[in-house]
Amino acid sequence: MNARMLSGEIVAKKLLTSLRPAIKKLNPKLVIVQVGSDAASTSYIKKKMQSCRAVGMRSEHIHLAKSIKSDELSALIAKLNADDDVSGFIIQLPLPQPLQKFQPELFRSIDPHKDVDGFTAYNLGKVFLSTEFEHLPPATPAGIIALLEYYKIKIEGKHIVVVGHSNLVGKPLAVMLINRLATVTVCNHKTKSLALHTKQADILISAVGKPGLISVDMVKGGAVVIDVGLTKTKQGLRGDVDSGVKKIASAMTPVTGGVGPMTVASLIRNCVRAKERQMNDRLTS
Repeated sequence: MNARMLSGEIVAKKLLTSLRPAIKKLNPKLVIVQVGSDAASTSYIKKKMQSCRAVGMRSEHIHLAKSIKSDELSALIAKLNADDDVSGFIIQLPLPQPLQKFQPELFRSIDPHKDVDGFTAYNLGKVFLSTEFEHLPPATPAGIIALLEYYKIKIEGKHIVVVGHSNLVGKPLAVMLINRLATVTVCNHKTKSLALHTKQADILISAVGKPGLISVDMVKGGAVVIDVGLTKTKQGLRGDVDSGVKKIASAMTPVTGGVGPMTVASLIRNCVRAKERQMNDRLTS
């Protein structure tokens, strides 16, 4: 058995196409703030800007020096919060090491209505309530949900194991899956006998960034496997999941062209939603 490949590129293209009428009507604008020149960040931003152009959405890339001070970045955030022409903005992560200790403070200062990455406590808190309050959910978890839904992979009643407990992916994804009535196990780097947990999964999702972490003997036959981790190695880009897993899984995302395009499409969808809600707020105020 060879696993069916779950192409995120196909689904992302359809999602972006569906957003075109709203983008044309609302004319939203996305701003991406980059601090420093992290190679992976530069690559991700390029893809985001390309996707914006492909659907006719305005976007701006603000590239700041690695040496910028936290108060200067705070001032820029305040400016973007106040700019009515900016529908949503993101601070590309990771920040340079000197700024990382200020990250919680910086994210607290982002207007939740423009937080299209879905990282502020306000938007994360809404995710905890129910699916009806997932207005601006974190882009990667939202993209994974959309991918599963497109391929009609049932979530309700399934045992889903999430490997990775980050605030960006693992934690919010677990909550969003619980909202959809899955039984969810979350594992981390301290989990003992990881394979005991992963082999129970109907759907296994790994978001660690450790190449080859999930080997064939850690996966139940017929499971659906979603590989979120992506690491640049001397041998090229590698995911968390060993390539041999495709021989026993029923469905699996490719290393490239899987979750990545869905993250970008979800970010753009969040920007459109943000503009819609901003317009509604103006009409009712």
